[in-house]
Amino acid sequence: MQKSDLLLEVNDLKVHFKLRGGFFTPNKTETVKAVDGVTFHVKRGETLGMVGESGCGKSTTGLSILRMVEPNSGKVILDGTDVTSLGRRELRRERRKMQMVFQDPFGALNPRMTVLDIIGEPLTVHNMAKNFADYKRQVLELMEMVGLNPDMAQRFAHEFSGGQRQRIGIARALAARPQLIICDEPVSALDVSIQAQVINLLEDLQAELGLTYLFIAHDLAVVKHICDRIVVMYLGRIVEVADRDDLYRNPKHPYTQALLSAIPIADPDPEVQKQFQPALEGEVPSPVNPPPGCPFHPRCPHAWSACSELRPQTVTSEDGHSVACHLYDPAVAKTQPIKAEAG
Repeated sequence: MQKSDLLLEVNDLKVHFKLRGGFFTPNKTETVKAVDGVTFHVKRGETLGMVGESGCGKSTTGLSILRMVEPNSGKVILDGTDVTSLGRRELRRERRKMQMVFQDPFGALNPRMTVLDIIGEPLTVHNMAKNFADYKRQVLELMEMVGLNPDMAQRFAHEFSGGQRQRIGIARALAARPQLIICDEPVSALDVSIQAQVINLLEDLQAELGLTYLFIAHDLAVVKHICDRIVVMYLGRIVEVADRDDLYRNPKHPYTQALLSAIPIADPDPEVQKQFQPALEGEVPSPVNPPPGCPFHPRCPHAWSACSELRPQTVTSEDGHSVACHLYDPAVAKTQPIKAEAG
């Protein structure tokens, strides 16, 4: 793969938050490691999925790429430009290339603005309209592009359904003519039938406009439908990256296996359902005090002593399937007292 094929490169990204103590410990501070050394890339024209349980750092990663949350360290390189090194004025220009579609289709829209002004706001910010007539023309074209009636341009957000509001959010993201759109769980708040319509719209827009998506979600069935490659995150770290079909056919990390086993199966047979019960036990550890070594080891059915002592290194196979697990690191796996079956 050539460098020119890459649109986005994220290298060793870290986002840590400081927490002040409570009433009885006002001077105590703790650090939440929301994103803890994340590295991945997105190729032009592809959809990269990012999955994991709530609190794993998916959304924070997306926000930090846009610098809506400032990273503590690491680099975000968009189309050859290091976004993390830009000043405010340069960042505003660069943000034309990357936009975001948020999870809450109502909370992300200003209730005091009409749809015309919501969708047209990027046109104003980036001086992309010659005059009001041009401004209005572009907004109405965007409404038609996402399946909204242009006659509704003077309405307010509360007058639309959830699916229509998300279409408004998508149109606003498209107004800046971006190369990359970060979709932060864009269908999780919608009914299943509406989810399919929005997913189909995103796919149609990608084919028509040559867009690149970073698609953040927790629903693996949705991710399987729309994504080309998938990143699996756990407690602020990436544990596995693979092509979609390869990941679903041959998940390597025990955490990925547990996530896939939790996907509902449309079969009333209790024995069939039993085979697909999630194997995970316990709760996700606190990012304030993550476990040493592999962060997944307290919940992993294959853990042994090395897992609690050594941080796993990422091992990548010839087909590009990478996994951060001691079971696949030859230097560590040979010390395991009993060989575990991990896929």
